[in-house]
Amino acid sequence: MAASEERDSPAEVPQMAVEEAETKTFKDLGVTDVLCEACDQLGWTKPTKIQIEAIPLALQGRDIIGLAETGSGKTGAFALPILNVLLETPQRLFALVLTPTRELAFQISEQFEALGSSIGVQCAVIVGGIDSMSQSLALAKKPHIVIATPGRLIDHLENTKGFNLRALKYLVMDEADRILNMDFETEVDKILKVIPRDRKTFLFSATMTKKVQKLQRAALKNPVKCAVSSKYQTVEKLQQYYLFIPSKFKDTYLVYILNELAGNSFMIFCTTCNNTQRTALLLRNLGFTAIPLHGQMSQSKRLGSLNKFKAKARSILLATDVASRGLDIPHVDVVVNFDIPTHSKDYIHRVGRTARAGRSGKSITFVTQYDVELFQRIEHLIGKKLPVFPTQDDEVMMLTERVSEAQRFARMELREHGEKKKRSWEAAGDGDDREGAIGVRNKVAGGKMKKRKGH
Repeated sequence: MAASEERDSPAEVPQMAVEEAETKTFKDLGVTDVLCEACDQLGWTKPTKIQIEAIPLALQGRDIIGLAETGSGKTGAFALPILNVLLETPQRLFALVLTPTRELAFQISEQFEALGSSIGVQCAVIVGGIDSMSQSLALAKKPHIVIATPGRLIDHLENTKGFNLRALKYLVMDEADRILNMDFETEVDKILKVIPRDRKTFLFSATMTKKVQKLQRAALKNPVKCAVSSKYQTVEKLQQYYLFIPSKFKDTYLVYILNELAGNSFMIFCTTCNNTQRTALLLRNLGFTAIPLHGQMSQSKRLGSLNKFKAKARSILLATDVASRGLDIPHVDVVVNFDIPTHSKDYIHRVGRTARAGRSGKSITFVTQYDVELFQRIEHLIGKKLPVFPTQDDEVMMLTERVSEAQRFARMELREHGEKKKRSWEAAGDGDDREGAIGVRNKVAGGKMKKRKGH
């Protein structure tokens, strides 16, 4: 179960595996009573595997590399030890958590606040897309825990007077491989330069890449590796399927699947922001309650989309890989890979959005004539041959007319939307998520700009 690849700490991990049989509660792991109560209130009855391994070692003050698949309780594995030590030695600006996406930062902050509500823990979320003045004010109050995306944090370190991390005791990198893949490397290096050398560092990720190993050498002091899954794994309760279809009928098959599995909630992954938006408009024209979530939306819209989906006001969320990491939405029943992921590791993260915390779920991957090789790579990575999702082709073809009409509307709306954006940046994207579709009905009055084609 645990694979320790470190030369300096071979002894620690086998004994953990033995203990695991007896260890059942957070108290046994060394978590203080206040936090145990907080766990109970959150409905965390017993610790997950990664928590059983990581928490005792973290409380001993070791540096940790945690490898565990998504949905395995990684946030708790670093939040509990940090809050535990914070209770013993209270200080401001105690821990810094770096995350790759903004939504993940908000989610981690919610967990910290929920766990630390009874002890008055203050968090600040420092991410792009949100007014930096209010963030500076939050930092001036010196919160205990800062959760940040690297870019905006550097911004504040350079420009916000009186804000530094010289007293920092803990650094956590969640989804570390993604932080490095998104080319935050230079930012991360800068951050490592301005925080103290004697600190505890935790790296958590579902997948280990070369870059993470490089970072591990720079940032950790004789770390312990807690691996719950050394192979790239998907959860057992996840039923995975694929569909081999011509790329021109992708939209039609998507509509067919949404009809077949109606009543479930869906997350549909596309590769580009544009395609996400287009597909959302297409589905909306056909009467589905679909909302987009991608990098070109303003931050408030992104959070709005996410909250609508979480609150089950919408049943279909169309997203780019922004949403593939770490977002914990308990009620996702089906994940559709509408565009096959180019990095096969992203597949694991995407399908990890469903079948979380012991529930079951489905994933369906669309494979067109251009994706065969990518698909074989994915099968090779997870070591499984996936079955075909059963479809009735004649029923699918009956949908083509409706779908192609909706495609045309969606294109018109995208074009109008693009032109509107050019006309006034402020009014861009007003009412992006109404039941009705945007654009066609609310043409902007006035504005004599030449009509150019939208993107």
